[in-house]
Amino acid sequence: MSDRQLAVFPAYRDNPYLNLMLLAPRARRWHVRESLRLEVLEQHLGRLGAGDVFHMHWTAPIAQRADDDLDAARVRLDRFRSAVDAARERGTRLVWTVHNILPHDARHLDLEVELDRYLAEVADAVHVMNVATAAAVAPHYSLDPARVVHIPHPSYQGVYPSSMTRDDARASFGLEPDDHAVLAFGQMRPYKGLDVLVDAVRRLPADKRPVLLLAGRTSDEDRVEIDRLLGDDLRAVREHDHVDDVDVQRWFRAADTAVFPYRRVLNSGSLHLAASFGVPAVLPDEAHLRAEFGDEGWIRWFDTGDAAGSLAALLREPGVSSEGTAEFSQRLAPFARSRRYAELLDDVCAAASASR
Repeated sequence: MSDRQLAVFPAYRDNPYLNLMLLAPRARRWHVRESLRLEVLEQHLGRLGAGDVFHMHWTAPIAQRADDDLDAARVRLDRFRSAVDAARERGTRLVWTVHNILPHDARHLDLEVELDRYLAEVADAVHVMNVATAAAVAPHYSLDPARVVHIPHPSYQGVYPSSMTRDDARASFGLEPDDHAVLAFGQMRPYKGLDVLVDAVRRLPADKRPVLLLAGRTSDEDRVEIDRLLGDDLRAVREHDHVDDVDVQRWFRAADTAVFPYRRVLNSGSLHLAASFGVPAVLPDEAHLRAEFGDEGWIRWFDTGDAAGSLAALLREPGVSSEGTAEFSQRLAPFARSRRYAELLDDVCAAASASR
């Protein structure tokens, strides 16, 4: 076993992004320590020293737990900083991936900004997937350009089963050939703008035969809100639970368009899923999203100033071609991105050795 240790937090075992990115480091014999709870992370950090790396991903589990009041969240933040500082004093290097501008639905915003500023200050490398991340987060914290490394989100080329035909997928949902299936895929949460999407689809003329496909884990509270939004007049096919890997293809193969009506988003794995299955997509016209995806002809853009109206107008138009999705997925092939990540880990450790 390698002497090099890589502590990853939070390590969601069912997160395909993490599993893909860790392929090359594991192949290079990094010993990966995964944790979901702060208490376990503290133990892992206590075992790290020179030549090891701590990789921080999503920050919400530190100070945004739903059962924590402000005082408890402050204690958790202080514990996290103490454990990281101690590991760094022993020579451990820190990599931080900026997944979100700020965590969605943050409860203790001041503590979150404090945490992000701390990570931006002490990280040896800040990994971004969106080339315009520094500008997007600038209202809240600053990133040092010298320590920012851009490694785009990998595609899901070859990751999910892809044996089902479009006709079979649509038939499984009872869709007719002239139905226009609009897909929203992923966790169903308020920040994802489902109210905007429902409003837009409701504005479509009957001859467009719109059908909403909604698939993703949903809390009971949000399920009630989605029921209210849909009412009795909108045709929808829904799965409010985790979609098994083997079934992902069914939702995307059946769709004519994948829509991401997010109110606030920096990166989207579901967009890469759409490309992997050859489905054209619609994104909010935000500067940082344009910076990363503006050259992709299979993506259309809705005006966030008139989100529902603009989105409805796009959905009334003939569908755009999926041409370019295959090239996009090949360009961002998973193992190539994972190799680049493994190189980042090596670079961070090499820089530490050179400075000693």
